[in-house]
Amino acid sequence: MEQTATRLWKRLGREERIAAARHFFAQPPPELFGSAVSVLVKARHLRPQVARALPAEEQARALASVADVGESLASGLVVALHLGERRGMLKTFLDAAGLPHEDGLLKEDDDGAPLGEAQARAGVAALLRAFPREQVEVYLNALWLQDPERWQVLERSAEWS
Repeated sequence: MEQTATRLWKRLGREERIAAARHFFAQPPPELFGSAVSVLVKARHLRPQVARALPAEEQARALASVADVGESLASGLVVALHLGERRGMLKTFLDAAGLPHEDGLLKEDDDGAPLGEAQARAGVAALLRAFPREQVEVYLNALWLQDPERWQVLERSAEWS
């Protein structure tokens, strides 16, 4: 399991990074948009206003080509990958683990309690039946990175299959 979002981002293949960046730029989080523009400016030697004016697809391809985008932006991009292209994974895992959600997002009234091993095993098993192992590993790593205390049990998920 990767210990940082930056390392997880670097591990993704080119097409995965493009998909993540595409979804990111479709609805860029305001708190991360400035960081994304800064990365584009530096990577493509552009002026900030030019980087902001690029079509979203061009922004996505340019951002996907940068390996070190910074920790917070890497985290946002990995989340974007799962909220976009891989939302089905979220639903599958949360359903199998018995966690209440709406379209793959935990409900607001969720108590945030750490996931039990039985729940985690059920979720991982459902994911492995439906998705490629590499995608499952990235998803579980992304969950753990978002909240290591809540998803601590996922550190051992590689041992379960």
